[in-house]
Amino acid sequence: MAQGTTPDHERRETAKSHDDEVLDVIIIGAGPCGLAVAARLREDTPAALFTDEEQRRYLWLRRHGNKVTLKNAKTGKVSRTANIRRPEYNMAVLDAEGDGWMARWNKLFDTYGISHLRSPMQWHIDPSDRDSLLAFAHRLQRQDELVEIKGCVGREISKHKKKARMGVRPNFQDNQPNRDINERDRDDYFTPSQKLFREHCELVRNKYLLDEGIVHKETVLDITYDVVRGISINDEKLFTITTNKSIRYTRAAVLAVGPANSATIPRINGMPEDARYPVFGGRYQSCHSFHIKSIPDETVQARISANRRTNVLVIGGGLTSAQITDLAIHKGVSKVWHFMRGPCKIKAFDVDLSWMGKYKNSEQARFWTADTEAERYQLMMDARGGGSITSRYNAKLRRHVAAGRLDLRTFTQVIDARFVEGAAPGFEGGCWKITTDPPIADLPMMDYIYFATGIQTDYEALPYLQSMLQSHPIHGHGGFPCINDRLMWKDGVPLYLAGRLAALQIGPASPNIGGAKLAAERIALAMDEFIAESREAEGGVDVANPVDSPLIRYASGFGSKYSCLDLELEQQ
Repeated sequence: MAQGTTPDHERRETAKSHDDEVLDVIIIGAGPCGLAVAARLREDTPAALFTDEEQRRYLWLRRHGNKVTLKNAKTGKVSRTANIRRPEYNMAVLDAEGDGWMARWNKLFDTYGISHLRSPMQWHIDPSDRDSLLAFAHRLQRQDELVEIKGCVGREISKHKKKARMGVRPNFQDNQPNRDINERDRDDYFTPSQKLFREHCELVRNKYLLDEGIVHKETVLDITYDVVRGISINDEKLFTITTNKSIRYTRAAVLAVGPANSATIPRINGMPEDARYPVFGGRYQSCHSFHIKSIPDETVQARISANRRTNVLVIGGGLTSAQITDLAIHKGVSKVWHFMRGPCKIKAFDVDLSWMGKYKNSEQARFWTADTEAERYQLMMDARGGGSITSRYNAKLRRHVAAGRLDLRTFTQVIDARFVEGAAPGFEGGCWKITTDPPIADLPMMDYIYFATGIQTDYEALPYLQSMLQSHPIHGHGGFPCINDRLMWKDGVPLYLAGRLAALQIGPASPNIGGAKLAAERIALAMDEFIAESREAEGGVDVANPVDSPLIRYASGFGSKYSCLDLELEQQ
């Protein structure tokens, strides 16, 4: 969630110390990234590390292994296996939008009228099972809520087959489309309904007991990392997180803030400066897609209700722009004008299929072995390729064009926009006079403008990171921070980043649910090690992963079987 700013005097008045409790981790952001991290921190046997069979055996050993009596064959010594459990992390979650999980996510989906996600079935937030969302749909017999993502799965021609065909007369198979997704993965390439995905997230939340007042509606104002007098033990460095309501202390923190930066409207000649930072229902009839509260705006709705012809302008080339256009037409806008500065790109996902299908390991290896952050950044930008829409929404837009309700213009930019007060006699407000390049003859005045132009990432502009940038500076590229491979701010500073801000480590899918799941896995592994070291330094409880028990590791098949040699020596 993008965090707001508050003047220093308000910060001092509103921030109150939240006792002197030192938490293990504070997660900033309660969206899909934050929930994925929180769930993974409470999962001992993630699907990324354990096969289904290993997971079942391990859980059985955890439940019943301490009841088994062990006898050493050589010494005759009888012992019982210790019931080793990993202590739960003392955790809190802060979110500027609400005191529940995924408040902004749910609000935006409802506002845009989105019925289905764009992501495939294997992209979800349950760390315990790769097919958890698919199984959930089948268990509830709600397969009818899954929509196939067409154009992904089909016949494939391997590189060996292609080489064999070189110099050979072409046959009918050469005209078959190449696909990046295997036929055996067809079940994965459906997209769930928004309602089904939301209920699955609630299932994960309840499964890991993440609903007991763990999320707090607070806006983060500042983050520092240093020894805190009167709080730190043995000069341990702690994070001090100041919000508009409290001051909290924690050993580690996770920044899972989604787009992070504030949404602003691009500079356009003639547009007043304060119109670039509009509020919903404000003086200027324009809004960024992240600030929308209803479609259409109240001003436009009043004109629709009075049977006045209305014209709305949507600027953007991504899926959000298509969703706004479709919803505005369904809500009664007479005509929508949709401008894209480039071509209308049709893609199943934000990233190319080559990063998701059977060749993804090759693409990821190329990304992770890049020599510089600049090279990674370029690979990431090439893979995402700017805004795109799905074939499903492209079909909707084409139907609106055919019906005369939509004028879709590609390679078109607004070069001048002037707000004319009183241009709609009998109604409050006015209209926008628009000039485009190339010019459009007889372009009517617009009742409202929606800017679906995305959000520019710039970690150095985030107000709550200014203290960290001064005390623990790091460099970045293209607005993205250059963090280490554990997704830490830098070595020795356990501020972990997930979501879009981790893109230079995770890859092009970092802002998506699949990237959130991968980031959660890395963060959990790194945090297990860090928190264990911190507690051991204090002489407290060891938080080491329970699979570190030699007997459990051996019996569950985790790690090397040669470890039994050391195990036998320990039992003697």
